[in-house]
Amino acid sequence: MTTSSLMQTYARSDLAFERGEGVWLYAADGRRYMDCASGIAVSGLGHAHPKLVEALKGQAEKLWHVTNLYTIPEGEKLAKLLTDNTFADVVFFTNSGTEATEGAMKAARRYHFAKGNAEKNRIITFENAFHGRTMAALAAGGQQKYLEGFGPAPEGFDQVPAGDLEAVKKIVGPQTAAIMLEPVQGEGGIRSMDPAFLKGLREICDENDLLLIYDEIQTGVGRTGKLFAHEWAGVAPDLMAIAKGIGGGFPMGAFLATNEAASGMVPGVHGTTFGGNPLAMAVGTAVMETVLEPGFLEAVQEKGLMLKQKLACIVDQHGDVFELVRGEGLMLGLKCKVPNTQLLVHMRNNGLLPVGAGDNVLRIMPPMTITAEEIDVLAQKIEAAAADMENELKTAETAK
Repeated sequence: MTTSSLMQTYARSDLAFERGEGVWLYAADGRRYMDCASGIAVSGLGHAHPKLVEALKGQAEKLWHVTNLYTIPEGEKLAKLLTDNTFADVVFFTNSGTEATEGAMKAARRYHFAKGNAEKNRIITFENAFHGRTMAALAAGGQQKYLEGFGPAPEGFDQVPAGDLEAVKKIVGPQTAAIMLEPVQGEGGIRSMDPAFLKGLREICDENDLLLIYDEIQTGVGRTGKLFAHEWAGVAPDLMAIAKGIGGGFPMGAFLATNEAASGMVPGVHGTTFGGNPLAMAVGTAVMETVLEPGFLEAVQEKGLMLKQKLACIVDQHGDVFELVRGEGLMLGLKCKVPNTQLLVHMRNNGLLPVGAGDNVLRIMPPMTITAEEIDVLAQKIEAAAADMENELKTAETAK
């Protein structure tokens, strides 16, 4: 039995880290590891980024928290940065991704209610999705392994296979309010949605007075080489949930909307105690300013292509271990032929820290500040782990 006072909802590794610098994490025993998960697409600018540290320190010495009943200038600044660079007209700041998806879903339902169509309250979602850990977000994701044991799931969601436009058309009805999806499914195994599918969804929404909601919590803020992943398809949503990368490691999220989609969100219908606090806003602004610097996103695209090509070569050379590589930018996934948990042990033994996902995938999502030289090191470590995995397979075969 564990002696930890923490609730045991995670199968935690014994690894404990004392500090981080760029793409590197330093464990308590002195070992150095390459962070290939970025805290699951959170630390997009790496660890201890000077601009983020400066922003946090500077704000911490001035003001941490005031209620949203007052104007928060730092929040006004970050909101304008977001609206100036996206489809959106307005922003609501939250503390986390799951709160962002909840807020977007509430806004969609409220939009129809305010127009006198209260019966339009159901949301179409997709298989293998993940939208957060609150009850409504879990119901939207529809994965039974996360819902088991928590009683009846909240009603109001209709789930269909991803990529199936005909299934979407068939399920749209008088009660349908919105369609919600991840442009690239993260937890589902780094599965990108076809641009034609996104365009088809946009057409369905426009034809049926539905709102299109993107969950860009894992894909956003530069991760795929665009500020947001849907930009690759050129198909804008009405609402969008973001988190993770926007805080660079500081807990924060937001949902963004057009004025029309947010028309039902009037004073008193939604709120937050900590969302939009000055500390989070200062760090979020520093993140956005960095990602929007000339050449930053282009560099992510170049580094992503470089890494994907190296991973493709490794897949070809180690066909007993890997099946394929997929993803965009620095949001890549290695689909494994061996159990991904088994391979993860060899990755860690070689000083590399990826993270698992559905469909037997290991996510490779290093900080976007990774250098070309560090990409070479990353590829070498993956190749070494694959060789170790092959040796384990041979030993097991010999022992039969």
